[in-house]
Amino acid sequence: MKLLHLGDLHIGKRLGEFDLIEDQKYILNQVIELAKAESVDAVMLAGDIYDKSIPSENAVSLFDYFLRKLSGEKIQTFVISGNHDSDERLQFGSSLFEKNGVFISAKYEGILYKKELQDAYGKINVYLLPFMKASVVRKYFPDEEIVTYDDAVRVVLRQARINEKERNVIVAHQFVAGRGIQPILAGSEGMAVQSVGLVEQIGMDVFDLFDYVALGHIHSPQKIGREEVRYAGSMLKYSFSEVHSDKSVPIVTMKEKGNVIVEQHPLKPLRDLRHLKGKLEVLLKKENISDQDDYIYVTLTDEDPINDAMGIIKQYYPRTVKLDYDNSHTRETMEMDGVKLIENKSFSDLIREFYEMMYGCQMSEEEMKVMREVAGEAGVADETG
Repeated sequence: MKLLHLGDLHIGKRLGEFDLIEDQKYILNQVIELAKAESVDAVMLAGDIYDKSIPSENAVSLFDYFLRKLSGEKIQTFVISGNHDSDERLQFGSSLFEKNGVFISAKYEGILYKKELQDAYGKINVYLLPFMKASVVRKYFPDEEIVTYDDAVRVVLRQARINEKERNVIVAHQFVAGRGIQPILAGSEGMAVQSVGLVEQIGMDVFDLFDYVALGHIHSPQKIGREEVRYAGSMLKYSFSEVHSDKSVPIVTMKEKGNVIVEQHPLKPLRDLRHLKGKLEVLLKKENISDQDDYIYVTLTDEDPINDAMGIIKQYYPRTVKLDYDNSHTRETMEMDGVKLIENKSFSDLIREFYEMMYGCQMSEEEMKVMREVAGEAGVADETG
């Protein structure tokens, strides 16, 4: 059986002032054609389907289009929610969708969703673990000791009674790390972790009973520990830190128990996201101008500010998203601001900012209490300075 793993679609996302719907439809069509060419049996969507909890009409229409295309090709689709999704909105109509081979688990309600598939080697169990908080799991298992996200996932999987002798696949949207191995982060994820450390981390050994673990949440495609525990990554470059990253999609071939083949297939965007750095007069020389329809992030190294630099660059690159300077003045300012930023914020402030950056909502007092207890055990003082 062949499974295509896709994560972090973020349908409806914008890059600066630019709507990415056209770019997203282009790449989703590419995924559909790849699934057809490779005779894929099922597609696994590992959360963050939408970029916002209340998606736009265009975003909903595009996801509907994608599901209809896959269903029309008799390709089954497995969908979970991510931290950017609304559980209720994504779950709506799920029982009706199952008749067309679309299986959705957007809200954990005490039982881990399971669907059995069949191929020439027998049964494959596909489990769906949507994004959830420890407090949600604690509600269903009040007698269990659940403090961290790691605790919560272990309880959920233990209650599911996974048969290790069978072939098992799970789709999950959590922050998973290996033994001494941390995921490669991008954009806001990277900045937040550098500021406050790894919060709400789940150990990869939680998934030892699974033959393949289809993860979402981290935008850089990568394995975590073993080849079969993998983040698909986002389908497009959604942050400036990803300008040098190539996007791809894993196709997983499940054979007999213990025989799993993972192959990466490159994705080519309609428009790339590129970073141009240098003096303005050099960047705009005729021989240096190329692919003018790409999304562009420009860093000027000129020592003096240039009047209407953005307007000048947009004459050549109309999809310029951001412009900044890297020179002796800006480096000095950044060093000073960076020190002040950390010195003037408490541990609690940094934790709250990290949480909102990662999950798009405010941290509850109960969750903050847990983090303070953990910080106290680690000897981190919750004070400014």
